Amino acid sequence: MAPTAGDRRLSLLELTALVVGSMIGSGIFALPGAFGNTTGVYGALLAWLIAGTGMLMLAFVFQSLSRLKPELDTGIYAYAKAGFGDYAGLLSAVGYWLGCCLADVACLILIKATLGQYFPALGDGTTVIAILSASLLLWGFHFLILRGIKEAALINTIATVAKLVPLAVFVVFLFIGFRADVFALNLWGFEPPAASTLWQQTRGTLLLTVFVFVGIEGASVYSRYARRREDVGIATVAGFLGVLCLLVMVTILSYGVLLRPDLAALATPSMAGVMEAIAGRWGALFISIGLLVSVLGNYLSWSLLAAEVLHSAALNDAMPRALARENKAGVPDAALWLTNGVIQAFLLVSWFADYAFTLALKMTSAMTLVPYLLVAAYQLKLSLAGEGGHARMRWIAGIATAYAAAMLLSGGSRYLLLSSLLYVPGSILFWVWQRQRGIAFRPLELLVLVVLCTMAVMALVGMGSGWLRL
Repeated sequence: MAPTAGDRRLSLLELTALVVGSMIGSGIFALPGAFGNTTGVYGALLAWLIAGTGMLMLAFVFQSLSRLKPELDTGIYAYAKAGFGDYAGLLSAVGYWLGCCLADVACLILIKATLGQYFPALGDGTTVIAILSASLLLWGFHFLILRGIKEAALINTIATVAKLVPLAVFVVFLFIGFRADVFALNLWGFEPPAASTLWQQTRGTLLLTVFVFVGIEGASVYSRYARRREDVGIATVAGFLGVLCLLVMVTILSYGVLLRPDLAALATPSMAGVMEAIAGRWGALFISIGLLVSVLGNYLSWSLLAAEVLHSAALNDAMPRALARENKAGVPDAALWLTNGVIQAFLLVSWFADYAFTLALKMTSAMTLVPYLLVAAYQLKLSLAGEGGHARMRWIAGIATAYAAAMLLSGGSRYLLLSSLLYVPGSILFWVWQRQRGIAFRPLELLVLVVLCTMAVMALVGMGSGWLRL
């Protein structure tokens, strides 16, 4: 018997857990080494200042839109479509959905890389045995989610609470092991100290910061399940602020434990290496266990979000209507099957990538920035038209829009070209479908499609000639 709508309603705590659970996952455990490889304390602080400000503005945008447009209850996809048309909605849905799939791939690789430190056959998470075991895990979660959204959300809430415990313990040990002399040597990151190189160092970490913030829209995507509409905005902002504080402490305090070159040399997950330097081998094992709990919960969050976005797009005729199908438990099972099929394909491709985890991490950021940009631009459009509330909202939406655009460009041409390879197939199918329905592309939409196809051709040529590598 299918559950009623009331049975499937999510509380403020569960919505907040979806935000926190989506944001805290594989990325936070790699931050000490990832930042140490690129910058010192000053560069890290500047990166978090830029990222924190930009993403806070985006959190306010989601909060504002949940209040202004309560009828748009499918979140990130619906806002793009309402603001800029069907094709923009399609790009938002495809970008966000594939970003979720890539985030799940990053989770699976990191789980196997962590276990690989204790079981050599798993290696760095991309060996044959690792990919096979990750595939078993993938389909195990698939059948768990098919049991029901409410049940999966409850498990996610429990996992979110469980993952915060080892992170809190790690922060306490960071304070215990903090050394002011080591921290002082890490201020500039590279010798000789120079303000002129600070932006270059900061730029190298910005795409990483985007990845750890991806998931901020978790409550918005699931707004149709919320008991109270106003809880969506509260969960988004509260979840973001809590996670931001945790991310900054994990990154900055680690500079007081090991010198920057030593942080950069740590194996993934680098948080385990920092903990081992403070507490010994048991500390690394403790963090590894915490990581497994955290990433498993994060994986579940991303699976829920990916299927929901695809399902929502199908309900609004941006995707084949068959993807809107739900099973008896109210789960969008057709969307879930397609999602996990794509994740399985990405897992197989990761076998050929030089740095699979980093590639999945940065590609997730690149794919989700387009939906973020469209959402922020929609709020800006409403504000300029006088529909977005007070004048302050114009500034908030403007900053959020500029931030998303700047982050998209700062990642470099490599990730933009690789992203086009993922956008083009869905775009072409959508174009064919629109023609069958007698709906023509507008000139601007056709221009965007041509640009994406051109970029995809450049990417294929680059991969064939060797100058663009996975």
